[in-house]
Amino acid sequence: MTRDASLLRLAMTGGTPLRALKTALVVGTLLTLINQADAVLAGGSLIWWKAALTFCVPYFVTTWGAVGAKREALRRLAAIK
Repeated sequence: MTRDASLLRLAMTGGTPLRALKTALVVGTLLTLINQADAVLAGGSLIWWKAALTFCVPYFVTTWGAVGAKREALRRLAAIK
């Protein structure tokens, strides 16, 4: 298995996508409120592409952290054997 495929497998297994989605929903909502509340309260509208990116960032950060933790756990397990 190639390194890229291995990273993708780690990112897509073990509950990582669901955990990242939950994190993105909570953190993305809070950041969108912080960053765009003034526009919405003033009667304006959201800048949708910025709001979408605001949700993507915590999703990818959570996924990256989970992949790193899984890789470290696999390294430690391999060192024990």
